[in-house]
Amino acid sequence: MAALLPNGLKRRLRDLALRGDAVHCPLCHRGAIAFLPSGTPPRPHALCPFCGSLERTRMMGLALKERGLPKPGHRVLHVAPDRSLREMLRKAPGVTYIAGDKQAPGYSYPQDTIDLDITALDFPDDHFDLIICSHVLEHVPEDRTAMRELCRVLRPGGTAILLVPMSDRPTTDEDPSVTDPEERFRRFGQTDHVRLYGRDYMDRLREAGFIVTVDDMAAQLPPADVFRYGLLRRDLLVIGSK
Repeated sequence: MAALLPNGLKRRLRDLALRGDAVHCPLCHRGAIAFLPSGTPPRPHALCPFCGSLERTRMMGLALKERGLPKPGHRVLHVAPDRSLREMLRKAPGVTYIAGDKQAPGYSYPQDTIDLDITALDFPDDHFDLIICSHVLEHVPEDRTAMRELCRVLRPGGTAILLVPMSDRPTTDEDPSVTDPEERFRRFGQTDHVRLYGRDYMDRLREAGFIVTVDDMAAQLPPADVFRYGLLRRDLLVIGSK
């Protein structure tokens, strides 16, 4: 019977069934009975059923709101943007928003997404007030070059949110000779990752010119809020400035 229903009607019925107030997404501002599983292997309590935000995306949304960013007149660079945060930033009043990604044949990208090489950014020095680069650098072989470029185009006093998957190891695990997808998955956590950062990630950012601060947002919030917003306790908010 469900197969006979139009897709639009099925989506509306699904949305109605998932509405609630047990959890709240700070990006789409909708409540739900639960966040949905996501990832490989699936993580429980991860995906907003309405806008598709994940734990780290909601953390960034909360952090931006807490800091009052972006402000009218700001220039924003969003590297490899996820849909939920992209929509929030595009609606910010008086903001110049640029979304960019390394575009590959066979993939589709949201309208107005520019082709972007993070290791050779075609922007002047000190150009952006806010940069968001989340879960990108682990894909980039020349990550130190990319870090220097991001620092170069960030204006003094600006904010860069620079998130990566990170282990508790003191040093980063990387080996350019590892190209087998299965071995990359085993060592780095995903078949297209070229490294798994350790706690020396912050040192790399400092070497690139950033002043680095680390905010453990989940540790600062009451447990009820951590659950309500669907945050991960191991996620750290890494902020670069200059």
